[in-house]
This record gives sequence, structure tokens and C-alpha cells, in this order.
Amino acid sequence: MSRPDTRRITLVKVVGIIFKESGKVYYFNPENLDLNLGDEVIVETSKGMEFGFVESEIMEIKDDELASPLKPVLRKATDYDKSLYERNKLREKEALKKCLELIDKYNLAMKLTEVEIAFDGSKFTFYYTSQDRVDFRELIKELALLFKNRIEMRQIGVRDEAKILGGYGPCGRRLCCTLFMKEFKPVNIKMAKDQGLPLSPFKISGACGRLMCCIKYEHSIYEDFIKKCPAKGTEVNTPQGKGLVAGYNIPLELVIIEFENEKQESFPLDKIDY
Repeated sequence: MSRPDTRRITLVKVVGIIFKESGKVYYFNPENLDLNLGDEVIVETSKGMEFGFVESEIMEIKDDELASPLKPVLRKATDYDKSLYERNKLREKEALKKCLELIDKYNLAMKLTEVEIAFDGSKFTFYYTSQDRVDFRELIKELALLFKNRIEMRQIGVRDEAKILGGYGPCGRRLCCTLFMKEFKPVNIKMAKDQGLPLSPFKISGACGRLMCCIKYEHSIYEDFIKKCPAKGTEVNTPQGKGLVAGYNIPLELVIIEFENEKQESFPLDKIDY
């Protein structure tokens, strides 16, 4: 006979912090600070102190839901912290421009996307995309001499690149990844098939060249409805007589039935019998 779980559940306070617009939310210990949405804060991270923004209000969660001990929010950002943050943003633009010049100078097959400077200015991280392995040893040497700091080159995927650069989708709205998505969810071609979308890459691909993230949004609705419906080609009884299932209008939760005269009609699921 197994023993009952007698571990005591403890609630701990957490606050969600982001480090860039639409960035991933990380959770920290708010300590005894009174924090509100949008507050600018200085937090302790594994990389040192960082400047962040309060994305979610302070809440309590079970301690066993934490993957590791929480790092603390050190303080609300001071005027000096804010001026240092803005100075880093200006230096990032300068570093981006200079790095682009050096990439051209060394004829490197890479596309520079973004530069990120650590809050204390101790490290410059250059984000790039490339289809091939890049030998940027000379590039790093020259950047280190120029900025007199540690230099890190970090390769990212095309979806991350689109999130950073931004743009507009075929719907005419700003890219979801730039506007509100915190993390990328897996999207596959089966989701497009389930929704009856055209399988042409030009019609279902986003700005990044991968399947559009929005295909994921309604997939569970399509999946659940199809599970409840008779398969295509199944003979069913309807208020207008017998017919065969020809398709589905899932947004309206209707089943399309074709009769012997090739006429098609749509019925709610509860109006057909099979």
C-alpha cells in the first residue's frame, strides 16, 4: 500500500518580467517590492543584472511548479538605470552599423539581425542567421578591439529573425510573433490539411518562410469537430433524406451532405444520423 503524499505545499510569490517587446516571460521573486504592470526593474539573472519590464502582476504559485529557485527583482529602475539602458540602446545601433560594415569587408555569408548589450556593458551579443558555417574569428577580433568588450556571435532561426525584424502578414496586420507571441508553438502541414487550407507554400507560409503561426490557433477546434463527425463518404440520414458526407464547414459547425441529384446541403451535426 502506497503512502499518502504528506509534503507540505507552499505558495510563493512570483512576477513576470520581459526584456524586450513581445519577448518571453521569465518569472522572478518580487521580494517586498510593490510592482505594477509596465514598471521598469533591475533583476538578477544567470548572466548578471538586466533591465526588464513587469509583464504580469504579482501572483502566487505552488513551489513545486518552479523548475529552479527564483532569482530576485533587485529594485525598481532608477533614473541612472534608465539612462544607462538608453545609452546601451544607442550603442547597440552603433555596433550593428559597424558590424555590418565588417561583414561586408570580410565577405561573410551571414545576415546580422540584432545586437544586444548586457546591462553593465560587459558583453556584446550579435544575433545572425546563415545557411552555412561561418568563420568569423577575424570579425570577433576586430569587434573586440573596437568596443573593448567580450563579443559573442549567436546564430538564430528564421522565425526568431522575423520576430526581431517585424513586418506585416498577408492579413494586413503586424506579425503575431512581433505583436504578442511570447514563444513559438510547433506548426505542421497536417494542421493545414485538417483546416482545408491550400497546401501551396506561397499561401500558408509566413514572412519567415515557415508555416504561418496562426494555423495553430484554431486547429484544436477543427480537430475536435472532425472527431465527432462521420468520415467523408459515409452514408447518413438527414431531414431531407439519405446522402453522403461531402465535407465540413467547421467555423459554422456544419456537415455538408451530397444527395443523389448531386445537390449539396449543410446540416448541424445533431440533425444527421449515421
